[in-house]
Amino acid sequence: FFFFVVDRNMAAFGVRTCSSNMNRVLSQAAATTYRSTQGSALCSIGRTNTRAFGSTTAVASPDWHGTTILCVRKNGKVCMMGDGQVSMGSMVVKPNAKKIRKIMPKTSKLNSEVDTTGGTIVGFAGSTADAFTLLERLESKMDEYPGQLTRSCVELAKGWRTDKYLRRLEASLLVADENVSLELTGNGDVLESHDGILSVGSGSTFAMAAARALKDIPELSAEEVARRSMEIASDMCVYTNKSFMVEVLDEKKPEEEESKEKND
Repeated sequence: FFFFVVDRNMAAFGVRTCSSNMNRVLSQAAATTYRSTQGSALCSIGRTNTRAFGSTTAVASPDWHGTTILCVRKNGKVCMMGDGQVSMGSMVVKPNAKKIRKIMPKTSKLNSEVDTTGGTIVGFAGSTADAFTLLERLESKMDEYPGQLTRSCVELAKGWRTDKYLRRLEASLLVADENVSLELTGNGDVLESHDGILSVGSGSTFAMAAARALKDIPELSAEEVARRSMEIASDMCVYTNKSFMVEVLDEKKPEEEESKEKND
């Protein structure tokens, strides 16, 4: 009886030992499986992020903002000037691109004789496709709000900022008519300069600084100030060349000056 009891206890102890060993083995196997699954998941996430980052970098065109657009208002004239260089990284793709467009009013397009003294000048820095998409949107807003350039630009900036497709467009715009000059960015900014000088692009700081220094010289016209400033910017910015495109508008005179001229 004693040995039977001992054997039964030993048997029970053996069963408990086997079950505990089995549980420990199963626990280790489960932990190993979890760690391997987690590691593979982390590896897959890392690979996905790496591919996504690489693909984004590959799709995005590097340094598409490598240009200079300058707008100067002086002595009743509005001059917008831009260079013609298109750069992709360290390579010059085209030296004589047209980065300035003139939008005529809808009524003028219907007439056979177009008044070249009016209209709106638009210059852009950034991706060409993005810039032309924004130009089309701006033209539609100007047709919707004729004679109200500021409101048209504000409406465009609102759509540019809130629309999930437009917000991905990478470009900056300078818009000027006979009344006002504005700068539009993808951040929803609509900026009007206090001194009548605006500039966008990689060489904008050089051109703006030179234009502000030259504007006080009374002998220089708006076009001469813009040209000299762009020459300085092209000498300092490697993404700006000397193939300039120019558009000039006549600034609208205040009603008081017009009445004085009529009385004289």
